[in-house]
Amino acid sequence: MTEKIVIAMSGGVDSSTAAALLQRRGYEVVGLSMQLWDYTRPESSNAEAEPKKSGTCCSLDDIYDARRVARFLNLPFYVVNFEKAFEQEVVIPFVRSYLEGETPIPCVRCNTFMKFDHLLATGHYARVRQNQATGRYELLQALDTSKDQSYFLFEMTQSQLKHILFPLGEYSKSEVRRMAEEYHLPVFEKPDSQEICFIPGKNYGRFVETYVSQGPTAQEFETSQSENPGWAARSGPIVSRDGNVLGQHRGIHNFTVGQRKGLGIAVGEPLYVIETDVTHGRVVVGPQKDLLKRGLIARRLNWISIEKLVEPMRVKAKIRNRHEAAPATLYSNGPDSVSVEFDEPQRAITPGQAVVFYHHDCVVGGGWIKESR
Repeated sequence: MTEKIVIAMSGGVDSSTAAALLQRRGYEVVGLSMQLWDYTRPESSNAEAEPKKSGTCCSLDDIYDARRVARFLNLPFYVVNFEKAFEQEVVIPFVRSYLEGETPIPCVRCNTFMKFDHLLATGHYARVRQNQATGRYELLQALDTSKDQSYFLFEMTQSQLKHILFPLGEYSKSEVRRMAEEYHLPVFEKPDSQEICFIPGKNYGRFVETYVSQGPTAQEFETSQSENPGWAARSGPIVSRDGNVLGQHRGIHNFTVGQRKGLGIAVGEPLYVIETDVTHGRVVVGPQKDLLKRGLIARRLNWISIEKLVEPMRVKAKIRNRHEAAPATLYSNGPDSVSVEFDEPQRAITPGQAVVFYHHDCVVGGGWIKESR
């Protein structure tokens, strides 16, 4: 009996090629696209942004492209409406994280809560294997490390890894595009998606402000603002490390650690955001050297290659997707917290971002950065 595989089809080159590869390997492939967001909502209207035709994901145009590919491959194809779940599991935590002075990664939550609970295959660049000695399923980096997406997948569970397929993990991006052209897929020339799907033009601050004032939970956010004088949507001072006021900001949610542009101050030397202080409503700035930190605290952990951390462990830790993983030691602070001590100081360790731990090409686990040290 032919094995049936449900694959996420975003309408892009990667997922389309993954579907074609699985079909050629003899699977009975079913395509599925998720309708996650209503782009007519005021939060996603942006006159300065280009129309959502390329460089994005999950738009109506993308669903149309996915349907075209499925028809070309003669696959059953379905569109499922997950807008409510997406808003609850991804959008609201994204907004709340910004308002708490963090810099969130909605793509990780989308993978965790939207995709891998429903699907058996995706176009992600990653690999899976079972460790014969431990019996655990392991998440590996893609062979093409320049396209590797394992950082975004660190919250996957053993039951998900047991069943998931990543057909593209063994290929480079150039090979995938070449296969898409050889298979005559109608999207083989489509650009890769770049921005967060529900925010056109990368204007995160504007999205947060509009959502807080007009979104379905606006009353809840309004209550939070009235109860918390340091709530990040409020204006406040931009200060140096010693407390000197250098300017004013329109809300901490417009800033992230390491940011240089858009500060609106000039003091004769380049200044960077080194801290967002929600408690006191301040944005703290300083010279670039103040961005260097030797460690961090991470919480809400997920372990993949090990069951739990029982003793100090040497790893390479990645604090951003485009960050080169750096040698570090993990120390347990309890069941759901670790200290990460880097061999060398790292630049712009940012609360709200993920830190993912690697041993060679294998994901040990990861967590969410609570604070730098």
